[in-house]
Amino acid sequence: MTLFVGLGNPGTKYEETRHNIGFKVIDRLVEDLAARNISKNAFQGELYRVANTLFLKPTTFMNLSGRSVETVKHFFKIDLGEIIVIHDDIDLPFGAVRFKKGGGHGGHNGLRSLDAHIGKEYIRVRVGVGKPEHKSQVSDYVLHDFSEEEQQSLETLIGHVAAACKALLSEELNEVKSKYSLKSIEGLEG
Repeated sequence: MTLFVGLGNPGTKYEETRHNIGFKVIDRLVEDLAARNISKNAFQGELYRVANTLFLKPTTFMNLSGRSVETVKHFFKIDLGEIIVIHDDIDLPFGAVRFKKGGGHGGHNGLRSLDAHIGKEYIRVRVGVGKPEHKSQVSDYVLHDFSEEEQQSLETLIGHVAAACKALLSEELNEVKSKYSLKSIEGLEG
């Protein structure tokens, strides 16, 4: 059983924010694969399934995401190495895509919560959203909508990340890294 987790915040207020790129990728995967909704209150999130693959959007708010993931992990007895987390990353330029297993949370509250609840050795799909000029602006920056310029490339980026996630179901992490890693959005539009 494989579990894809998209990190984000629930509610229309946050729908278009940089922090919700993980939710957007899950939405695309659920739509592309015609996954069915199997949500239960206990899961603390929207949960979808197709065959042996689950897609989760925790509805706990970002900094409590680990609670939802831990519940689903235990309920379906999912190995940590079969959990793939899609999240925004301010240390990467907009449109960059990177993959790694394990590592630190880099100040990301969603990852911090996951690390505390399930451990660190899950696969991360890091989607670059760029960063503000000053460190003090980070929380404001990630909770703001993508710029008009970014929005023009957003659907292409989401499609690329969703394709990479589908590839992770049948290919090794290193293969997916070599095929789908991007330095920036220009890698897709060039």
